[in-house]
Amino acid sequence: MPFLNVNGVDLYYEVNGKGQTVVFIHGLGSSCQDWEKQEPVFSKQYQVVTLDLRGHGKSQKPSGPYSIALFARDVAGLIRSLNLAPVHVVGISLGGMIALQLAADHPELVRSFVAANNNSEMIVRTWKDRWEIFMRTNV
Repeated sequence: MPFLNVNGVDLYYEVNGKGQTVVFIHGLGSSCQDWEKQEPVFSKQYQVVTLDLRGHGKSQKPSGPYSIALFARDVAGLIRSLNLAPVHVVGISLGGMIALQLAADHPELVRSFVAANNNSEMIVRTWKDRWEIFMRTNV
């Protein structure tokens, strides 16, 4: 399956099925193989996209630091490069945190999301960030 250069990193991804797109995001230290049982079921009705996050699986493994925001930018870049938006996003563990970050930072790319088995706390460090979040969520 193909690789795509996103944000200077070669990301491995797979696409199967037709229909609305569902992007599945794996957990820490894992790969798109996390979804091998779900992919055949969902690809009967959806276009299923799985990927290996940077530093995982078959994707390039540049030195860090890595962050949730960086992973979310990578997923956003993949969605944009493949012209998939808006997509449904399903993430487990770290993937769930990335799904939350993706929806917060790039709402135009996300039709819906499921975040499973993850921590949803968002630590906002500056007043500028607080204001931006307030404007995105309360206007």
